[in-house]
Formats: sequence, C-alpha cells, structure tokens
Amino acid sequence: MRVAAIQHDIVWEDPSANFDHIGPMIESAVGNGAGMVVLSEMWSTGFSMRAADVAEAPDGPTPTFMKDVAARCGAWVVGSFPERTPGYDRPTNRLLMAGPDGEDHRYSKIHPFTYAKEDEHYAAGTDRVTVEIEGVRITPLICYDLRFTDLFWDAAPTTDCYLLPANWPAARRLHWTTLLRARAIENQAYVVGVNRVGSAGRLDYSGDTRIIDPLGEAIEAPSGEEAVIFADVDAGVVSSVRAEFPFMQDR
Repeated sequence: MRVAAIQHDIVWEDPSANFDHIGPMIESAVGNGAGMVVLSEMWSTGFSMRAADVAEAPDGPTPTFMKDVAARCGAWVVGSFPERTPGYDRPTNRLLMAGPDGEDHRYSKIHPFTYAKEDEHYAAGTDRVTVEIEGVRITPLICYDLRFTDLFWDAAPTTDCYLLPANWPAARRLHWTTLLRARAIENQAYVVGVNRVGSAGRLDYSGDTRIIDPLGEAIEAPSGEEAVIFADVDAGVVSSVRAEFPFMQDR
C-alpha cells in the first residue's frame, strides 16, 4: 500500500479554511498513487484547548469532509480532530480512518498531553485500534502516545504499521525524530509520523515528518515547509525482517 504523509500548516480554529487548503493536497497525493493519506493531529483546528468550542459531533464538518474526500478520491484519509465522543464526559482527541467505501474506524488518544493541560480539556481514550487494510495491519496512535513504549510493544505482534499524527513543537524536535526511529526499530514495523509546520501562539512547528521502515531507514520531509512524502508499506517486509531478526520473541 502506498502511503502519503502530508506535512501542512493549519489555520487556527478555522475548519473551513483548512478544508480549502488541505483538500487539494489530498487529491494531489491520491493522484500520485497514494492509497492512504495521513494528516496531522487536530488538522482542521490546530491543537486548541478550547474543547467546548471547537469539538464536533461524530458526524460533524471534519469527519464529513474526510469521508467525502475518501469516497471521491477512492483512498483512505487519516487524521485527528476534537470530537464530542459518545460515552465520555468531555471531548476526546479523536483519530478517524475514513475509507473509500464508507469505512469508519476511530481511536481516542490514550495519553492526553498533561504538560499542555490537554488532560483538563479532553478525556483520555481507553482502547487501541488495529485495522487491516490491503493486507497491512495498521495501529493508529496520536502525538504524545509516542513517548509510551508499552502501547507500541503491546500492539507489535499484530501491527505492521503505526500511524502517528502530531502537533509536536520544534523545541523538542530531536525527541520526535529519535523516538519515531526507535519505535520502528524496536518493533520492526513501519512508523508514519506526520507533524504540522507553521506557528500557533508562542509555539513553532518544524514538521520533520517521517516514514520509517522496519530497519529504521527513513523517508524525510524537509523541515519547516509544507511537503508530501510517499512510501510503499509492505507487510511482507515486516514479516521478513522479523523472521531474519527474531528479537521480539526475547521480550
């Protein structure tokens, strides 16, 4: 499966402007062969803590846009948005995997970013999600989840590819790039880390989007500018690497 990672800027708390900006980027990526397009964390609003104001219903404008684009383009569209999630007393930072035939898989961020007080505005999710698409077993996580090795280790036996949409500040870009590569190597799986660029308030974002293979080799987006990168994600490569280097059996 060919995956495109879109490294993009975000218009703050303005979903319509972001639809207009990012929609053509998705269409172009699909036109260049992508079967799945991955956007950043909270891509339609920015990483806003005004949860009560920006959160959408499960069928709100952002998921509707994603599902419409997926159906029109014939590809999967992935990204997170603030959702008023049924069963939770507060919104969650909710990732949607929207499929071309109406498929709808969702994951709520298990680790809200307490350093930015995300936990005060968004409820923590409780369950991982793994979806098989074109023979590739995909586990989506979100941004701060990257720091928690157990999420990756626990999912590894049934995962070929991890997706990590993020709003990871440039001040900690070394942590981002290092941990992405570490997660790929230690779990012998693909990692698709998609980070935004631009600025929001006092924070700058450098992007540093990566698609990393099970041996740690990376395709990298240029830092600090909008870009789209592509890679073929192959479950057979994961199986071969794990068979040749059976490290996980020793955990």
